[in-house]
Formats: sequence, C-alpha cells, structure tokens
Amino acid sequence: MEQRLSFITLAVADVARSRAFYVDGLGWHPVFANEEVLMLPVADRVILSLWSVEGFIAEIGEAPASGVAPLTLSHNLATEAEVDAVLAEAETLGATVSPASRREWGGYSGYFTDPDGFRWEVAVNPGDTGDFVLPPE
Repeated sequence: MEQRLSFITLAVADVARSRAFYVDGLGWHPVFANEEVLMLPVADRVILSLWSVEGFIAEIGEAPASGVAPLTLSHNLATEAEVDAVLAEAETLGATVSPASRREWGGYSGYFTDPDGFRWEVAVNPGDTGDFVLPPE
C-alpha cells in the first residue's frame, strides 16, 4: 500500500451545525455537501469528511464510539501569533479553547474543540517537521 492518506472521516451529530462552524464560521470551502455529509479539502489531495452519525453507521456497519476521541487533528502555522489568532477565532465561534503554551518538545500549541468535541491542535512545530507540514511560501 502506498504511504498516504486520502480522507479523514468523522461522525458528527449534526452536519448543519458542523457546516455553520467550519464553512460559515472558519470560512472553509466544501467540495461536496448535502444533509448527510460535508467534505472539506484540508491538504493536497486530503479531505476531512464529516458524516452524520446515521450515514456513518450505514457506511461502516457499526456505531462510532462515544466520549473523548483518542486523536487530535492538527493545524500548523509558522508563528506563535498565528496560533493565538486561530485559537481566538475558534473561541469567537463558541469552541472550547485551551490557550497555547510553549511545550517540552520545543513547539508552541493550544487546542480547541469543534461542535462535536473533536480536538484541534493549533501549533508551531520546530525544525524539519515544522518545515515539512507548512505549505510552500
């Protein structure tokens, strides 16, 4: 199998609420949307697919787990000021925000939760890893 990721699919309680947060609030642009699914390009050839719980169950055959998802999604930036600005924007949209701080691993990061509780890390990563994940200037 080729080493790449095409879709990240998350089950959401209310696709319209997710659309209000990601599209109307953050200003993201979907490539596909209906009442059951919202597909948002998040990287070169990578889509964040937000499915209704019902559609998710129909697709994979079982209900998603409940509680805190054992994963984070991460949005990396070049500066600490950019991190703080994104966290502030998410907070104005009603997200729960954990303020950014300098981390033991050398970076700077904070978190916000989307309407379904999925945690987004907003970070500056040092060195080669940080350079790798940032878009070209």
